[in-house]
Amino acid sequence: MTRLMLGRTLERICKGVLLLCLLHFLIMMILYFDVYSQRFDLFSRFNNGRNGSRSNVSGAGSGHHYYYYNLSRPNTTLASYLATGEQLVPSVQPENTQTPSPKPLPPCPENPPGLVGRLLIEFSSQMTMERVQKENPNVTEGGRYTPPDCRPRWKVAIIIPFRHRENHLKYWLHYLHPILRRQKIDYGIYIINQLGEDTFNRAKLLNVGYTEALKDAEYDCFIFSDVDLIPMDDRNLYHCYDQPRHFAIAMDKFGFRLPYAGYFGGVSGLSKKQFLKINGFPNEYWGWGGEDDDIYNRITLNGMKVSRPDVRIGRYRMIKHERDKHNEPNPQRFNKIQNTKNTMKKDGISSLTYRLVQVKKYPLYTNISVEIGKPPPRLIKG
Repeated sequence: MTRLMLGRTLERICKGVLLLCLLHFLIMMILYFDVYSQRFDLFSRFNNGRNGSRSNVSGAGSGHHYYYYNLSRPNTTLASYLATGEQLVPSVQPENTQTPSPKPLPPCPENPPGLVGRLLIEFSSQMTMERVQKENPNVTEGGRYTPPDCRPRWKVAIIIPFRHRENHLKYWLHYLHPILRRQKIDYGIYIINQLGEDTFNRAKLLNVGYTEALKDAEYDCFIFSDVDLIPMDDRNLYHCYDQPRHFAIAMDKFGFRLPYAGYFGGVSGLSKKQFLKINGFPNEYWGWGGEDDDIYNRITLNGMKVSRPDVRIGRYRMIKHERDKHNEPNPQRFNKIQNTKNTMKKDGISSLTYRLVQVKKYPLYTNISVEIGKPPPRLIKG
């Protein structure tokens, strides 16, 4: 009897333990699925936030912020965070503040599409600097301009020897700035003003212009132009070529013809390499004439040839004027031209001396005032 009661007691105890185990198992399963559902919900939010950031890179700019919760501690749940009072600190991704780099500009076309062709050039209407400045708002201080929509091959310095030609300069700027902009030229204009009233020296002023322009920018092409010559066709492109260039091949004062085969006067152009190869221009031609023939000799003696545009394109009009004072014809020019071969290595850019007085940048050009000395005294034949 006692044994029977003991057996029933043990049976009840075992059933109780079994029920407790089953209850414990059910509780654990409930807790497990509860935590799992919370983790799954948080994971879904994480993915939604990440996908949203992908679809909108500039989320901060649009007013939406996507938060990333750190639940990386082992054996922790969202409920445990809430129970301990810890706040979930959002981890905000850094904003992408980098702006996309601009696309490189294409090369400027060899034949710009905006060219007009033959131009009507006249000097009867009154011209002012104010009018010229209003006509060229895109030209920056110092007479600089760069095409905004393409990349020019050459960086061009246009150099003008100058003294007492203010009226001519107004017309030159009036016509040349629009022409050069249509030609898609990256350029700067430099007026080389000879101070004083001593004998004029065109070629030496051009050497000064070359030297001073290189102090202002890294030019690789140089156009040398008289202030009284205006091109009559904008297809006469003011840049450098494989050979030294003579632009003004058909002036109205010569009946729109080349006066002689070796003529290199008026408007010409050389690259920096070509200019240095001939040691620049001669410094010893005081007065009118001869220096352009000396330059032509330097070019041919150094194995280069002069290139020219078509005669229908290389037409120029000259502003009529009286001969300048202190620029009388040079009586020594013919003897000097015959000796170019002997003098060009020692007389040129390598031997240039001058005194820089002032550099002043105006809206349409850069004015460079210099003193270049005076001619040596002439020997009197006894």
